[in-house]
Amino acid sequence: MKQDPSNLLKEALKLPPEGRAALAGALLDSLDQEVDPDSEAAWEAEIGRRLRDLDSSAVRPIPWSEARTKISGR
Repeated sequence: MKQDPSNLLKEALKLPPEGRAALAGALLDSLDQEVDPDSEAAWEAEIGRRLRDLDSSAVRPIPWSEARTKISGR
């Protein structure tokens, strides 16, 4: 039995934020069939750099609500 994607979306939107995030991540992961080792290494290096910046207080984190406002230009 084939499910209608719009019905699946309606059901998914009823999930709490954590559930929607987990579902979105799982769906994205299902699209990635190949892993680029260079890309993985670059992301690991970038994550390490960002963590060092946070630990050293070189950057100041902001709440998601503030970031979303800045991104959307409101």
